[in-house]
Amino acid sequence: MGGKRSYTGRLALSAVLTALSLVVLWGAQMVPWGRMGLVAVAGLMPAAAVISAGPAAGGLCWGGTSLLALILLPDKGCGLLYLLFFGLYPLVKYAAERLRRLPLELAVKLIFFNVVLTVLWVGLRSVFLWGLPQAEELRWLLYPAGNVVFLAYDFGFTKLIGFYIARVDRPMRRGRGR
Repeated sequence: MGGKRSYTGRLALSAVLTALSLVVLWGAQMVPWGRMGLVAVAGLMPAAAVISAGPAAGGLCWGGTSLLALILLPDKGCGLLYLLFFGLYPLVKYAAERLRRLPLELAVKLIFFNVVLTVLWVGLRSVFLWGLPQAEELRWLLYPAGNVVFLAYDFGFTKLIGFYIARVDRPMRRGRGR
């Protein structure tokens, strides 16, 4: 493939994955259960873009989906969660894992998670939990439990990425070579 065609293909893939992310985020608003799970599923699309077309395509997918979600979705909570964490995390994970030093990778990922958790906690507390005096006490449970859940999420996300590479990306690349 030439440079221009390759660029066009990456751009088209980003657009398709952006649309798919937006559809999943729209679905997250329609179900009364599993909203966070569906927002996490929407976060798989930027990871697919990073793997198949590079980090710029992943950034385009994340940015486009975030902007469109905040403009088009009636419930901005799903769009905000995607913008701050689930959509952005594939790019952070990509950058952290390029360091090729496990302790440093984990440190970068945990710092990112804790910063986002703090931003969401402060925002959620001031918006939704303003009348609960015991909400501040939950913070001491929130961070340790949140870090454990995040590490489990990262492990599962790594497994899903491996599945995507083996079952989707490699067969697509082999198909293009014919």
